[in-house]
Amino acid sequence: MSLSAVSADRIFARDRHVKYWLRCLKSLLPHLYTSNDSNRMTLALFTLSALDLLGVLHESTTPAERSHYIDWIYRCQHPLGGFRGFTGTNFGDANRNVENEHWDPANLAGTFFALAGLAILGDSMERVKREECLKWLAKLQFEDGSFGEGLGKNGKIEGDPDIRYCFLAAVTRWMLKDGMQPGTAKDIDVDKLATFMRNAKSNKTYDGGIGQAPYHEAHAGFTYNAMGALSLLGRLPPPNGTSPASRSTVVADESFVEDVVHWLVYRQTTTLADDGKDSEVADAQPLNIHEAPIATHQSVPVSHDAPYVGLEGPLDHHNGQIQQLVPSQNLPGRDAPLSHVLGASIVESPRPALPPAPLPVDPGELLWVGFSGRCNKFADTCYSWWAGSTLNMLKKCHLLSFGAIRRYLLEKTQHVVGGFGKLPGDPPGEVYFMPSYLNSYSYSAHDMHIFMISACIMAKDILHSYLGLATLAAMKEPGLRSIDPTLCISVSAREHLESMPWRHDSHVTPQDGSGDIEKQMANITLLGD
Repeated sequence: MSLSAVSADRIFARDRHVKYWLRCLKSLLPHLYTSNDSNRMTLALFTLSALDLLGVLHESTTPAERSHYIDWIYRCQHPLGGFRGFTGTNFGDANRNVENEHWDPANLAGTFFALAGLAILGDSMERVKREECLKWLAKLQFEDGSFGEGLGKNGKIEGDPDIRYCFLAAVTRWMLKDGMQPGTAKDIDVDKLATFMRNAKSNKTYDGGIGQAPYHEAHAGFTYNAMGALSLLGRLPPPNGTSPASRSTVVADESFVEDVVHWLVYRQTTTLADDGKDSEVADAQPLNIHEAPIATHQSVPVSHDAPYVGLEGPLDHHNGQIQQLVPSQNLPGRDAPLSHVLGASIVESPRPALPPAPLPVDPGELLWVGFSGRCNKFADTCYSWWAGSTLNMLKKCHLLSFGAIRRYLLEKTQHVVGGFGKLPGDPPGEVYFMPSYLNSYSYSAHDMHIFMISACIMAKDILHSYLGLATLAAMKEPGLRSIDPTLCISVSAREHLESMPWRHDSHVTPQDGSGDIEKQMANITLLGD
């Protein structure tokens, strides 16, 4: 395929995205969303924010409708602070008592999405129970500085320590804390929270990314959460040429940030899973040792003169040998010892570990670049946001292949009815989500059209549709409003939050990286075309 042919199809179908999100807002979601009813606040935030980024929220809704949305959000507010994810657990103040209150908890995710939704809708936020919310927030912090999700019976913190909750706690505090009179509400322990995320023994992995816990795999989502929280707490290194008021408060030093940047840059990948199969699904397939070669370790001498191209980090060494996986030529039978089946033995070979010259690359493979969330995984729409926006926070977006990333989103995962799929071809591909009984009956063309539209909305889940749109907004796509990479809402919504009376003395502003983005977009033809 010629580059000119590819470029001709690279169109952001703004009108279709507007129709898709208005459908999500003003009509019933497909029945498969029923199990997500407790996450209704999340779905509402993605829908409202998408229409805000598209610049049509106010023109597509009436003042009465927006007032109704605001009132619904406040109905989810918990009397003791925080917000619920939906109204289903609210059994009324008259029926609440000490014995049953743990069945109606607020949670951190619902609280952040509720506050962000109010900001997007332009609410004055005078009805937000700020003091109660901040007191509730402080009760969610564990001794090690991390956070749980909510409070259960007898005030027990529910939910294991989780970096996602740490981010939600940091952003909730950022939204509500500034301007609060000293002693009015207990603050969280910021030092402990920042140290929990910074401490390499706590969650930083060997390869530079950030995982959920010690020895866990690095993950782009957790990395975004950790760096976003540090940004909101004012604990990232200051921009070059500036000096913080107190250097001791900067918990994440430059080397920590450099490791994270290195890992994030290598999440750019041309492995796009065009067959529509997710890597997790592929991982789950059983291996038949009689049909596929078994990988065994093979040691080869280390050559310090040969250039090693494309490595994400140092290879493992064993007594001066590089450990490399190669197909075994002598497959063991079913009765062989497990150690041999797993390739535990070491075989010596004089073969070079890697070719002395760069591997040949087909230029066509570089036309589309996505992001994977973990090493050796397919590209996924959502990780274009998690990884790309983290680099944006860190003022490192010049390391991104803007043109190729944009092509991946617009040509591979953007859908014909609007929204974005998780993977290329998602959906429709095969109509695998069509119930089998539909083939046994006769349906009108209109009925089938309605069904297909609903099925497409379901398969292009709201999460990936929103984050695909958010990524393009971060890249200054024409027709989209600017987005804040840390809060994942529009810059105008963030500015509305910052205009609240209690935030006039705020001194911490999330890193938006907008200046760097604009410089890169000015050169997009050089980067991608």
